[in-house]
Amino acid sequence: MFEAEVAVVGGGAAGLSLAHRLAGHRPGLRTPTVVLLEAPPGPLRPPRRTWCYWEAGPGRFDAALTARWRRVQVRPPHGHPVEGDLAPLRYKMIRSDDFEALVGPDLARSPNVRRVQATVETVEDVEGGARVRLRAPDGRTDVLTARWVFDSRPLGSLPAARTTLLQHFHGWFVRTARPAFDPDTVELMDFRTPQPADGLSFGYVLPTGACEALVEYTEFSPRPLTDSGYTEAVRHYARDVLGLTGTRVLATETGVIPMTDAPMPRQVGASVFRIGAVGGATRPATGYTFAGLQRQTRAVAAALRQGHRPVPPPAHSARSRAMDAVLLRALASGRVDGPALFCRLFARVPTPRLLRFLDGGTRLREDLAVGLRTPIGPMLRSALELPGLPRRPSD
Repeated sequence: MFEAEVAVVGGGAAGLSLAHRLAGHRPGLRTPTVVLLEAPPGPLRPPRRTWCYWEAGPGRFDAALTARWRRVQVRPPHGHPVEGDLAPLRYKMIRSDDFEALVGPDLARSPNVRRVQATVETVEDVEGGARVRLRAPDGRTDVLTARWVFDSRPLGSLPAARTTLLQHFHGWFVRTARPAFDPDTVELMDFRTPQPADGLSFGYVLPTGACEALVEYTEFSPRPLTDSGYTEAVRHYARDVLGLTGTRVLATETGVIPMTDAPMPRQVGASVFRIGAVGGATRPATGYTFAGLQRQTRAVAAALRQGHRPVPPPAHSARSRAMDAVLLRALASGRVDGPALFCRLFARVPTPRLLRFLDGGTRLREDLAVGLRTPIGPMLRSALELPGLPRRPSD
């Protein structure tokens, strides 16, 4: 048995970020002891991931960025693309391996942070804190007692929701024999892909050079595809839509992100909290998570250092979540044409303002102005329908 003031469960973006923010001494502030519990190599360890976000100016993790861009492009199924300059924002891409390589040395040097590889079997409240039961890679069991526990492990099932879609994707990191990409521009949504019967699909291109990029096929729909379905979808997009030839696939990436209006409880015990995607850091309408979890872990770390009760704050405002619920319902019901809606927004709203809106950084007046650029009738009908819809468990 061992003890710490703070136990952080999970070594993904949320767990590493919180441990990193708590590492080391800050003059005039408390320095809590921290144990970061990471799953051993195997199915419980988070897979390699690529995270994207946008911000103005230099950022905390810039040294680990794979690339950054100043322009984005959205392509309708037919016709000319909509181009947008992000200034003063930059769209940034960071890969999980590079993120860990950046924060890992700081954690290793920190006298108050300890990293432990173990499978967490149970987390339970006890008087004055919480007890975490662990199983080491060699099978030995142990118990960690902590004043506070922050759990970032994925849920076994989603809470009941009125609407749930999945953002599921498969991507190739490719290298071409000849220049094929604009290194300054992200292909944010390319709707020249075949559209599914339910939901929408698009291509997504993140160039890391003139001859290298992450090329993804993405769907917002009720169900994921088969492995062969994803492979064929990316192959079609790369070969037939983008016209790439002489392409070498360096690595692949697959993921599923729930887009749901289900409430995601951040407190599950007197001393046990959830952070990251399971704590509501994912923006339901977009699937972006990294910026939300940074806001959340920054607030938690500040509370711990100041001796306050460290309840994770909502990563997104109630107004943002309400607007997302309307959009999800409108998409899931088929009342709005998804490609037309997103192309219309990017064509009619200045790109920096739209990205701030998608990250919850706009005021009510700006939110209303964006809402007026959507199909008002179908969106209003969806909003009026929501209060009467039951919340059902997701499949």
